[in-house]
Amino acid sequence: MTDQPPPNPFGEGMPDLGGLLESAQQMMASAQAAADQVVEGMAGGGLVKVEVDGHHEFHSVSIDPKAIDPDDLTLLEDLVLAALRDSSAQLQRQQQAVVTDMGLGGLGGPGLGGPGLEGLGLGDLGLDAGDPSSEPETQ
Repeated sequence: MTDQPPPNPFGEGMPDLGGLLESAQQMMASAQAAADQVVEGMAGGGLVKVEVDGHHEFHSVSIDPKAIDPDDLTLLEDLVLAALRDSSAQLQRQQQAVVTDMGLGGLGGPGLGGPGLEGLGLGDLGLDAGDPSSEPETQ
């Protein structure tokens, strides 16, 4: 005897709304768990560290005294900025991993690591992606 899913209560050919709801809830739980994780960005070989979570809430900044040169504050500013950028890049990679794990990797779009509209093959329509008012080319 094989285990088969229960019959779809909405009839054959209709989407299984219960299954869709369960999948959506699992996706939301995964996304929430990822957003709650804290990542650490660093710069200067760990002289400056920044912790941020997936909600883009910063938790801490740690600066090693070796990074502080009163005669060169620009260096410290650059290190803090680099640590912020590193933490942002880590968040982006983490979010893309969650999207990929959900089976939506190709839908990430620009900024989420996916191809965006270019990945949909819309270039064949003759539309200029940079100009929303452009018309399709006529042949």
